[in-house]
Amino acid sequence: MELELKPLNLPSDNERPFVIAGPCSAETEEQVMTTARQLASFGCHNFRAGVWKPRTKPGGFEGNGEKALPWLKRVKDETHMLVATEVATPEHVELCLKYGIDILWIGARTSANPFAMQALADALKGVDVPVFVKNPVNPDLELWIGAMERLNQAGVKRMAAIHRGFSSYDKKIYRNMPMWQIPIELKRRIPDLPIISDPSHIGGRRELIAPLCQQAMDLDFDGLIVESHCDPDKAWSDAKQQVTPDVLDYILSLLVIRDEHVTTEGITQLRKQIDELDNQLMELLGKRMRVCREIGQYKKEHNMTVLQTSRYNEILDKRGAQGALCGMGPEFVAKVFESIHEESVRQQIEIINK
Repeated sequence: MELELKPLNLPSDNERPFVIAGPCSAETEEQVMTTARQLASFGCHNFRAGVWKPRTKPGGFEGNGEKALPWLKRVKDETHMLVATEVATPEHVELCLKYGIDILWIGARTSANPFAMQALADALKGVDVPVFVKNPVNPDLELWIGAMERLNQAGVKRMAAIHRGFSSYDKKIYRNMPMWQIPIELKRRIPDLPIISDPSHIGGRRELIAPLCQQAMDLDFDGLIVESHCDPDKAWSDAKQQVTPDVLDYILSLLVIRDEHVTTEGITQLRKQIDELDNQLMELLGKRMRVCREIGQYKKEHNMTVLQTSRYNEILDKRGAQGALCGMGPEFVAKVFESIHEESVRQQIEIINK
């Protein structure tokens, strides 16, 4: 299904990407207003703050709820910025509309739940408000698209996707693994859908925000949503991933925005080389699979199991070392040969079971 979309029509500067900024949580009226005034002084047009904060475990600060919505209305009245917050239930939607919240976003835990998404879609019927949908916690592109389809079928036309990374049991440099290939595929599937990067939640640490912002711009994302707090070290939630408004302004001032409209004539010949090499790759893979099918026939005739673990480990070790010599990362090489091996096993199983 194709999404029926309308332009967001939200304010931004020509020299900078579309940016939504503000604290993780609306803690106090003073904190909200201080942060908002500072952001407005640096030219920010769109202010965000969490009013309802679903936490992984109970006991943490879970937001001020309806009490904080008048603070956002005051931000809008005094600074003329548009204001945004997260909604997770139909009641949240109703209250946000009552207080004139301009932009709604739906969090990763909610977008992963089709029941919750349908309830929100029903609550948003007939409402012309921009709705941003964060990717689900797990790397599931179909679930992400499905969440947006439910809203679109309810009549929400001004939409954007927020890429906030994906949870991983193995904690590495990032709080949430970017897995850039997923939003890239989303952009390929729905080219008119704006995609906004959330470097605060991807990185989890303020020193990672600047490089993640630049990477999002290099991948032609449409904007950024960044957590900014007047006193980040004293924030009541996610203190490590928030930056002050002046630091955010500095980060944005250093961004290099590539021109997507520059002619590609200069790389046409290189792309032709890529196409030719891709053709050769497909031919080689086809030949490899033919040999695998012959091996499958041999295993069938000699009553051998398809999976030969020692041989598989030998391939991964040998090709991993070879990939390193060719300037390729070990994780990339492992993924390539895991996929090749999976297809080889599938074809051999077909032959054995004929």
